[in-house]
Amino acid sequence: MSLAAPSARRRTRAAAVGTALLVATVLAAGGGPAAASDDNGARAGDRSTEREAAALTGTAKLYRSLGDDITFTFDAHLAAEDTDDPSKATGTFRFSHYLNGDGASAEVKVDCLVTGGKVAVVSGVITESDLEGAEGERVGVTVHDLGRKDRLGYSWASTGSPVDQGPLPKCVSSAPFEKVRAGSGDFTVLPWEPRL
Repeated sequence: MSLAAPSARRRTRAAAVGTALLVATVLAAGGGPAAASDDNGARAGDRSTEREAAALTGTAKLYRSLGDDITFTFDAHLAAEDTDDPSKATGTFRFSHYLNGDGASAEVKVDCLVTGGKVAVVSGVITESDLEGAEGERVGVTVHDLGRKDRLGYSWASTGSPVDQGPLPKCVSSAPFEKVRAGSGDFTVLPWEPRL
């Protein structure tokens, strides 16, 4: 027999049910202290999942006053276990440049990714392109992740075409001199933290 008054028992039971519902909701949503995320996306308390060593993702168009349609899309990653070797990066990136219906595009298989702070340099070999002579050429791209005002550079900046740049080593590109067109997208750089 309970010593609490009937109204007190009802309040205590209601509080217990409310607490149980709150806990169930938090756990179902993957929340709670054991699942809180750190700034790198890793879950606290989940030691089996390491954050990847580096990444460059996202899509955006470059700003050109003449209206050129220039788009870059990245999905490049360096796994945690490969942090000491940026040439083990995986993924793809794609770029295209069109003006008045003329232009070309290319699909690239990533072969190197290095990031420092919010700057990334990624390179890879062109696997598909409608630009004659581009397939098999290595290209590099630099991205500076500045929120919605990102900047970008590419290895063929001084030659005008990936076909004319000549042989290129892995993870080489130019300074990020181009600006992203406002409202066209965003790039995200995950900083590399090598064991030095």
